[in-house]
Amino acid sequence: MTAHPSTHPSAGLAADELLRLDNQVCFALYSASLAMTKLYAPLLAALGLTYPQYVVMLTLWERDGVTVSELGERLFLDSGTLTPLLKRLEASGHVSRLRDVQDERRVRITLTPQGRALRQQAEPIPQCVLESAQCTVPELTAITRQLTTLRDRLTRPPAPAG
Repeated sequence: MTAHPSTHPSAGLAADELLRLDNQVCFALYSASLAMTKLYAPLLAALGLTYPQYVVMLTLWERDGVTVSELGERLFLDSGTLTPLLKRLEASGHVSRLRDVQDERRVRITLTPQGRALRQQAEPIPQCVLESAQCTVPELTAITRQLTTLRDRLTRPPAPAG
């Protein structure tokens, strides 16, 4: 997939600048992700969670009782990644996995009382991230929106030419 040269983000860069590491959005995202993971690690360790487990819990705190497939779609994770993660959360007493009574093929994930109580312990985490990022709420919101837009553009099929 190629963009029209005048609309391509690298249109103004000289040929020798195109492959500079600091000009790569992929590296900026990758290194920011590493820094974010490093920031979250001790915060989540205090809760006994890994980052993938945390995003599952965030999703369930928003909407309890989702199916595994709904959870996978929301988190961009396949069932091969999600199932072991959910088994560990179940073993730690945070969630229950139950067959859907109306469709046995679906498994619903529900919070246990312990999983619901964990939410209160997690409440300080966003403020810690905000302080570490040294951003205002509007700045962090804008960055989040931009990254979400980028993700959505990268994951949707290209529009037909014409």
